[in-house]
Amino acid sequence: MVVAALLALLTLPAPILAAGSDTLAQVKARGVLRCGVSDGIAGFSQQDASGHWSGIDADFCRAVAAATLGDANRVAFVPLKTSARFPALRTGRIDLLARNTTWTLLREGTLAIQFAGVLFYDAQAFMVLTKSGVRTLASLKGAAVCVQRETTSESNLAGYSNANALDLKPLVLGSEAELQQAFIAGRCSAVTADTSLLATLRSRAPDGALSMTILTERISKQPQAPAVRGGDDGWLVIVRWVLFTLIAAEEVGVTRSNQAERIRNPLVARALVPDANVTTALGIEPGWTLRALQSAGNYGEMFERNLGTGSPLKIERGMNELYRRGGLMYAPPMQ
Repeated sequence: MVVAALLALLTLPAPILAAGSDTLAQVKARGVLRCGVSDGIAGFSQQDASGHWSGIDADFCRAVAAATLGDANRVAFVPLKTSARFPALRTGRIDLLARNTTWTLLREGTLAIQFAGVLFYDAQAFMVLTKSGVRTLASLKGAAVCVQRETTSESNLAGYSNANALDLKPLVLGSEAELQQAFIAGRCSAVTADTSLLATLRSRAPDGALSMTILTERISKQPQAPAVRGGDDGWLVIVRWVLFTLIAAEEVGVTRSNQAERIRNPLVARALVPDANVTTALGIEPGWTLRALQSAGNYGEMFERNLGTGSPLKIERGMNELYRRGGLMYAPPMQ
């Protein structure tokens, strides 16, 4: 009796999926995915003179649009300052937030948002002018440090300074542009932020990237993750599994260019093609995972193009390497 009851439960569609997704319905009706991005961080989301958005966050938005709407170009990018990102998501101004945002319990537990998974593992660091000779955090004792308002970097800076008796004096600024301007103008001895943002600022240095040095010490974990409104679990599942698809594709060696050939392998198909009943329950057209992959390439392709060797930032994969190569990137199985 007990075994029969359990088997019966396992054959039922998950309640989350059966409920459908209000956000997906709105996106479909509108015909456009509204994606919240930064107001200009190279490698993540940045608009060029012709209006084209590039970066790993922008590519992820396109992958979600391809999965849900069948067209990677049906994205309306909404540039947001740090202070505006969560209100924009909670009020429905955007459907998806993909904007250098750290996944924390405080945010997920109090802001009515949910994070879909880690798109980029980062850590908070400090950057100084190379000519200053500063190479350790201890050497910054008593110094002014530029930091961005309403970020985890601001609270981490205060906590680290107090714990290590460094008496660091925060100069709190409202945007990435203000952060760079103040640092270059000499208003602070160092700037602290996620390592990825520091690499972006360094790439724009007026005297060249070598004029700025990112110190080796790290003071926090900064897992950056796309986020959705809380309470729409169907939409969360879609966004989460678009991300996992891009990671899984790299795991099984599937790229944009070889997808059609590799997907004929049953083991590869099992890793990238979800059960038809799941797709029906989610309310999207079959082939959604492969459309996402075709739009952006696998995770490794996205990383190298925007952040790695194929980009001006030249950030090492590090923690963002696949788990079997010593990194943290890992996709759960679909089947």
